[in-house]
Amino acid sequence: MTHALRPIALALALLPAAAHSEVVGKVGVDWVGNDVIVEAIPDPEVEGVTCHIAYFERSVIDRLSQGNWFEDPSNASIDCRQTGPITLGDIDRSRGGEQVFRESRSIILKTIRISRIYDEENQVLIYLAHGSELTQGSAKMSISTIPLYETDAAR
Repeated sequence: MTHALRPIALALALLPAAAHSEVVGKVGVDWVGNDVIVEAIPDPEVEGVTCHIAYFERSVIDRLSQGNWFEDPSNASIDCRQTGPITLGDIDRSRGGEQVFRESRSIILKTIRISRIYDEENQVLIYLAHGSELTQGSAKMSISTIPLYETDAAR
């Protein structure tokens, strides 16, 4: 490993552990092989919550024909649901929340991230999917919320 790459490798090794995802769907978009991927991501610190994230995956043919081999869209859609009894673990309760998941979307520093924010006053978990890089001056993001209070139907 070259001296220039060592700081990057060290920084990546020190990143907090994130949730593991599982591809649960793959929908073909066009004849060149572009796909929409859907992944299930259980929250590692909140038992009973699973998020599904959908994002665009470019094919090799599309990359070659467009001439921008390393670019992938940074936008994603997210929806989270209660999939069992919810148990809050040791979560970050600050306004900035904490990163739950990250996945690289290009070779050079672009990632899709899922952050969790706890809105204690309203008893809601907020999940925010966002890219790590602005795309054409616009931040791409998607949000999903899960209420933590009991409903009449749950009693």
